[in-house]
Amino acid sequence: MPTKRLTEAPPDCPLCPRLVSYREDLREQEPKWFNNPVPSFGPESARLLVVGLAPGVKGANRTGRPFTGDFAGDLLYATLKKYGFAKGEFGATPNDGFELVDCMVTNAVRCVPPQNKPIGAEINACRQFLEHRIKALPNLTSIVTLGKIAHDSTIRALEGKLKNHPFGHGNTSIIRTYAITASYHCSRYNTNTRVLTPEMFEGIFSSVQHALNS
Repeated sequence: MPTKRLTEAPPDCPLCPRLVSYREDLREQEPKWFNNPVPSFGPESARLLVVGLAPGVKGANRTGRPFTGDFAGDLLYATLKKYGFAKGEFGATPNDGFELVDCMVTNAVRCVPPQNKPIGAEINACRQFLEHRIKALPNLTSIVTLGKIAHDSTIRALEGKLKNHPFGHGNTSIIRTYAITASYHCSRYNTNTRVLTPEMFEGIFSSVQHALNS
């Protein structure tokens, strides 16, 4: 059984029965896919942590790297590179040589959920990994949360109260030594409906870059 000391969910993590069942079904359908809890991506020396929702079924669940293999990753990693948080050419595969600089990317829920919708018990069960992932980054000062679920879980992982740190695009909260900036999730749906534009998304990371450099 995983313990609260782990920063990454172990392979075949048993904590969430529904996610275990879904993972087993996917392994039967697509045995060449990663089909395991997806570990964080980036250096332990990072000052910036980006927290997403959960692996996409045909994205990170397939490739084994957060935001790799789907549209959300195309936008996220292009933006990170533009603001100096990544280098190399993003090829949407784990062996593309793309590297994060002073930045780590993780998810609030490490296993792929059906319809990309984790339930409350799954978010709560997986929060231990997020909590200890944050604690294990010695230089971390900035956190960007992508979407309300990621934001709320991050606030709770830091023992903050949601009423004091509400989600809102561009909102920044301070908890202890961390600045937590919320963004709408960079999903295809949000960008297609113009809930989130590339300019809005870039504005988040421009502000974070400025804060880290000042």
